[in-house]
This record gives sequence, C-alpha cells and structure tokens, in this order.
Amino acid sequence: MEIYRNGILAGTLTEESRHRYVFEYADSYFNDDSKPAISLTLPKTQKEYSSEFLFPFFFNMLSEGVNRKLQSTQLRIDEEDSFGLLMATAQYDTIGAVTVKPIAVK
Repeated sequence: MEIYRNGILAGTLTEESRHRYVFEYADSYFNDDSKPAISLTLPKTQKEYSSEFLFPFFFNMLSEGVNRKLQSTQLRIDEEDSFGLLMATAQYDTIGAVTVKPIAVK
C-alpha cells in the first residue's frame, strides 16, 4: 500500500509474509530535506525498514476493542489481519497527517 503524508506520497508499506513487513520511503520524499519523517519511529535516516510485526506507528492507526471487531465483521476481514484492516480503514478519515491507499496497478 502507498503511504501519504498530507496528501504527498511518502512511501510504501508491504506485507511480504505474515511475519515480515517492509516500509520504504519514496525516493522523492526521502531526498527532500523539507519533508519530515512520517514517524519518530521511522526516521529518514534510512530508506527502508523491515519488521516481523506491523510497525507500531501503523498498528496504532487501527481501531481497538469493539470497534475493531465491528469493522472486521462488516468488512469481512479477519480481526487478526491488521494489514488488511489498515488498508480497508485508513484511506480517508484518519487522525493525523498519514493516510494509506492501495498501490495503483498500471
């Protein structure tokens, strides 16, 4: 999925397997010193980050408790599929400057 900060493409987040996630800054965003990091935990000191877990910054964009259960039921997404829920729920109305969108197929 593509990660946007204030409507500007900042990078991509991919789920390479159930236990490997990769966030990579877009070249144009990474090389522009006027653009801040999307998170303190994902500083612009390196272009690519990988993790065995969905990065806490993105995980914290998700609903919790009853709201998460309701979303997963309505969207027919496994409640444990944080990546799928993130893609389905963080496209439009998020708290903060970051939104996500599916990668456009060209």
